Amino acid sequence: MAKVALEAPTLADVVAARDRIRAYLAATPLRNYPSLDRLTGAEVWVKHDNLLPTGAFKVRGGVNLISQLDGTTRARGVIAASTGNHGQSVAFASRIFGVRATVVAPEGANPVKVEAMRDFGAEVLLQGRDYDESREHCERLAAQHGYRYIHSGDEPHLIAGVGTHTLEILEERPDIDAVIVPIGGGSGAAGAAIVAKATRPGIEVIAVQSAQAPTAHDSWREKKLVERPNTTVAEGLSTRTAFELPQRILRELLDDFVLMSDESILAAVAIMLEKTRTLVEPAGAAPLAAMLSPALGDRLRGKRVALICSGANISPAQLRAVMAKG
Repeated sequence: MAKVALEAPTLADVVAARDRIRAYLAATPLRNYPSLDRLTGAEVWVKHDNLLPTGAFKVRGGVNLISQLDGTTRARGVIAASTGNHGQSVAFASRIFGVRATVVAPEGANPVKVEAMRDFGAEVLLQGRDYDESREHCERLAAQHGYRYIHSGDEPHLIAGVGTHTLEILEERPDIDAVIVPIGGGSGAAGAAIVAKATRPGIEVIAVQSAQAPTAHDSWREKKLVERPNTTVAEGLSTRTAFELPQRILRELLDDFVLMSDESILAAVAIMLEKTRTLVEPAGAAPLAAMLSPALGDRLRGKRVALICSGANISPAQLRAVMAKG
């Protein structure tokens, strides 16, 4: 039987998601930092989704999706595979709505995120060397026990939920010229592109991923789903396989996609700490790394640019690596 293609969410779906999640998640700050303006030659606005209750943007999607599950599905329980932020999203939303949640994470997952998932009430199973091995185990458990499997990218309600970050940006600063958003599976970038292009088609939406895990980037460039090695230290940007629904949206709406080295991303973590007093995980600093690169810096000079600071869940080991590099 052929797999039915998922329908991409619209701006109306994102607006409905914003209204649905507002009782549980306040809008996050959008702040300008003159020191970043000086470094980049642009007017830089940071969207602080690192200040959400889970320390990451994905919780927007989790609340939007789980709030709409029927009683039978809630009683069966939900399951997800995650390197951490998607799992926290599912765990947080499940706690609100009284749903049993299981998260399968890689054996070497960020311990800060694993602890947070457990603190939010999820059962966390450490299985597999990376996200994709965890996902395969998760899918087997979902089929075996009848859990509602919540994929980290191929979920229209997740994409509509996370797109609310860009809706908030443009409601506060409708004059933004470009939005830079980090990508792992691509739900956040897909949501950003849906909102930006429906609001004002001239807004540039630019994605950034680690060069040490370029699956989403290469899939977008090649216009087909590909698999690539995943060796990045930025688990929020990591996957070996591409996700069909986000890629379909990005092929239609995304303006550009850049790769940054892990070294440059870790350097951007240090810059965020020094210039904005914000401690972020590597994925959350990736948009600044891209903004500081020759590939984008000259093109965006003098423009108003929003950076999606996607998460704050840095591990002690990652922070030591940042500090060691100075």
